[in-house]
Amino acid sequence: MEGWDQTTKSTLTQIPLLTTKAGPRDGAAWTQRLKEEYKALIAYTSMNKSNDNDWFRISAANPEGTRWTGKCWYVHNLLKYEFDLQFDIPVTYPATAPELELPQLDGKTHKMYRGGKICLTVHFKPLWAKNCPRFGIAHALCLGLAPWLAAEIPILVDSGMIKHKDDAASSSEV
Repeated sequence: MEGWDQTTKSTLTQIPLLTTKAGPRDGAAWTQRLKEEYKALIAYTSMNKSNDNDWFRISAANPEGTRWTGKCWYVHNLLKYEFDLQFDIPVTYPATAPELELPQLDGKTHKMYRGGKICLTVHFKPLWAKNCPRFGIAHALCLGLAPWLAAEIPILVDSGMIKHKDDAASSSEV
């Protein structure tokens, strides 16, 4: 955690670490891992709400817990920008981090792969590998998606690549 700001360190220490090293093909062990994932997500969401820093909602989109969908948002210049969030748990999870996707932003930034998958290779993936299997979905959101949104959304807004929903609605009425 060297080189991280105090807020990030504090947040990260409050997200429970996971102990079960299991992926989607591991039967009962995967079920145990999913329970740990939910506990960490609940703790992270509760902490965010208590700090008035609520910025995402996700849930498993299938009973197996291998597909996740939801929303994430970022406030820039007092305007809330909201995006669909989705990802699949790779079969090699937790050794491989999930690839977080924001489909609405596909093609709008170079820090994204086809399909709206955000680029996390340089900064986040080595950190994930070093902390496998202790990191989970909540950690990917905290250390992967949150910093990506903070870095990219202001640039995309200021360059006109994305518009606030109210601006987009009023320009289509003209």
